[in-house]
Amino acid sequence: MSETTTVPVDFTLDLTCVHSYLGFTRFERAAARLRERGVAVSVRFHPFQVSSDAPEEGEPLSAVHERFFGSRWKVAEATGSMAEVGARDGLEFNFDRAVHANTFRAHRLVAAASAQGAGEAAVERLFRAYLTDGINIGDPGALARIAAEVGVTPPEGGDDELRAALERVRAEGVHAVPRVRVAGGRPMVGAQTEQTYTEALEQQVAASR
Repeated sequence: MSETTTVPVDFTLDLTCVHSYLGFTRFERAAARLRERGVAVSVRFHPFQVSSDAPEEGEPLSAVHERFFGSRWKVAEATGSMAEVGARDGLEFNFDRAVHANTFRAHRLVAAASAQGAGEAAVERLFRAYLTDGINIGDPGALARIAAEVGVTPPEGGDDELRAALERVRAEGVHAVPRVRVAGGRPMVGAQTEQTYTEALEQQVAASR
């Protein structure tokens, strides 16, 4: 294996999806170990919207959860359990602070950041903004601040390209995220373990020797 080995990865996600955040975090840890050995892991992000009808102005996620679960105690039970899962991965989920919002503009920022070599940094910051910091990631001002944090120029335009990308994902029959494909292999749907991502990456490295 040469130091120029590159493992291509297609990562489909939504930025308000807790399972996408878990999967991304675990994948990044697996990828980091390969990068430490001189292996390049090239991640291409694909957009998906779990709630394409979510309002751009946002609303408290707690209100959305109450409509879905029907009672506050059921909300507390479900979110508490998921917060424990996140904590085991070193993540802080503050569902009571989260703002449910349309992710179209956030995906547009990811596309712009990816073109500038900072896609992974932008994705991590957007996840954390939503699930930890309670930031409305549908708000243009908030997105401009996040872009500055990760050192990228905010996107100008790009709506048509993003709509086309969303349509391509739908046409592929994607109904759940995260969805990860390593080197065009079998898609891994849902938040896999760090070990599962590691094995998929290592298999591709071995195949390239």
